[in-house]
Amino acid sequence: MSPELIGAIGLVIMLALIFLRMWIGIAMLVVGFAGYVILRGYEPAAGMVATVAFGQATMYSLTTVPLFIFMGQIIFNANIGRDLYVAAYRWLGHRRGGLVLATVPACALFGAITGVPTPASVTMAKVALPEMKKYGYNESFATGPIVSAATLAVLIPPSIPMIIYGILTETNVSQLFMAGILPGILIAALFMITIVVMTRFNPKLGPAGPKASWRERAGSFKLIWPTVILFVLVLGGIYAGVVTPTEAGGLGAFVAIVIAVAMRRLSIRGFLDALLEACGLTAMILLLIIGAQILGRFLAVSGLPKLLAETLVTLELPHWGVFACLIILYVILGMLLDVMSAIIITMPVIFPAIAAMGYDAFWFGVVVMLVVQMGVITPPVGLDVFVLSGATGVPVWTIFRGVLPFVVAILVGVVILLAFPFIATIVPLTM
Repeated sequence: MSPELIGAIGLVIMLALIFLRMWIGIAMLVVGFAGYVILRGYEPAAGMVATVAFGQATMYSLTTVPLFIFMGQIIFNANIGRDLYVAAYRWLGHRRGGLVLATVPACALFGAITGVPTPASVTMAKVALPEMKKYGYNESFATGPIVSAATLAVLIPPSIPMIIYGILTETNVSQLFMAGILPGILIAALFMITIVVMTRFNPKLGPAGPKASWRERAGSFKLIWPTVILFVLVLGGIYAGVVTPTEAGGLGAFVAIVIAVAMRRLSIRGFLDALLEACGLTAMILLLIIGAQILGRFLAVSGLPKLLAETLVTLELPHWGVFACLIILYVILGMLLDVMSAIIITMPVIFPAIAAMGYDAFWFGVVVMLVVQMGVITPPVGLDVFVLSGATGVPVWTIFRGVLPFVVAILVGVVILLAFPFIATIVPLTM
């Protein structure tokens, strides 16, 4: 049996274990170790596992993850999400679909400072949904944009999935962060255009709310100052090269605590909850990364990634053909897994092939984030939709109906990025 065939069989076994509900990190670790034993022997495999586990657990760049998660959890417990929505509502609420329009920038900003989409969608649903019901908004139209806009958390820095992608592909995390800014703004604009078009053709979807006075609008800036401060310190520091991503994470977490305490919104219980959540998520991510690295070592010695890269090159497919296949793959994975798991599982196989074809790592990372997150909100599985349904009591298929126009908007954004890749690369190049 050829090493490449052993590698392919290993991937099939790993997927089977995942579908049998084994933890993804453990499934990758078990298959990677067993495959390495078959190809190289037990002692080299045991040494490889020990080296990888110790190396990943002590990796300096990985300290970015718990710091940004902790910062996001502090902000989440300080109820900053409500302030962001109120500020956006004062400016946009008087338009048709204005309550939904307000959720897009609020979700984008809140998702960005938490680093993951789920807290943003749940928080905005609890804040915005009662108001939308009060003004007679269609339930699908009310919930679909919330869960869709929360996906911007994977693009707009500091994004936890971006950090994981950077670690796995050995890509500069600071530049990755910057690569996501313009695409994130592009997708947010497409979402808002979608809302305007939908309410233009069917005004009953989202009636206009009361108009805020100019004094109330001016006062809304007082509500967003914590987010502005964090963005300037964290992203401005990274862009200017004053701080590394790890240092920015520490600075952001400290400033978030100071802000929450100054606003009298951080209790001892809230602080401990944020700390425990950061520890739990970090442990889960570390297990996933260790498993992915062990699986990657097994696949490397099997030669499967090299074979895949050579096959893609010899096929001489146009770039749109290659990416059409990858988009289908990642949408399917997004339907079944969360964005981090999908990235961690596939990067050891896919990225060497992409690198061999000469594609830009920053641009590819942005496209992958978008496509996987599109799968996360696409029926029939759509994990984020199920989370939002559980938090709000809105039926799953009602949310899915509201999501579909925004899935189309994300797909349009992907096509634009494929046609104009400089959108993702121009900001990193100016650093």
